[in-house]
This record gives sequence, structure tokens and C-alpha cells, in this order.
Amino acid sequence: MLGIKQETVALAMNMTQQNFSILEQKEDIDDEILEKVAKAMNIPADAIKNFSEDNVINIISSSLHDNSGSVIYNPTFNPIDKIMELYEKLITEKNEEIKLLKELLHKK
Repeated sequence: MLGIKQETVALAMNMTQQNFSILEQKEDIDDEILEKVAKAMNIPADAIKNFSEDNVINIISSSLHDNSGSVIYNPTFNPIDKIMELYEKLITEKNEEIKLLKELLHKK
């Protein structure tokens, strides 16, 4: 929602993106770690504790409509940037696959 990458928060917490991803999937997180995550994201810890999908849907849908019922769309991110992030991720994954295949070929 905030447009903050896992990698950015992970770096702020002195951990890898993979470790942060694992942390993100947990049902329960210690208050101390939650405080660190909140600080890294520059939001109150209560915003994370009280997070619910229903609240997010309400916030999003109310921000997409004005009083006349017209739909408003003001993205907080550049869609081209998101496409470039995806493209760069795909290229990185492809390069890793190529590297692995080359290593396998050299072993034979």
C-alpha cells in the first residue's frame, strides 16, 4: 500500500529481503520486531497491529470516488516504474538461471 519494497524495509532493519519475507508471512510478531518494522516504514506500530483488509478496501474505495459518485484515480506510484521493477526482476531471475545452467555445463 505504501509502495515500500521489502528490500528497503529489510535494509533498514539490517536483514535480508528473504528474511523479511519470512517475517512478513508470520501470524504473530514480537512487539519489539513490530516496532522496528513500523520505524523502518515510518508508520505507527498500531497501524500494523490494527491492519485489516476491510479497512484498506474502505479507504481505497472512498478515495476512488468523489461526492458526485464519479470515480477518481490518482495513483501514488508511477505504473511505468512498477513495470520496470517487474522487468528488472525477471531479467535478474533469468540471469541467475543462465548462471546456474552454465555452472552445470562446466561440471559435465
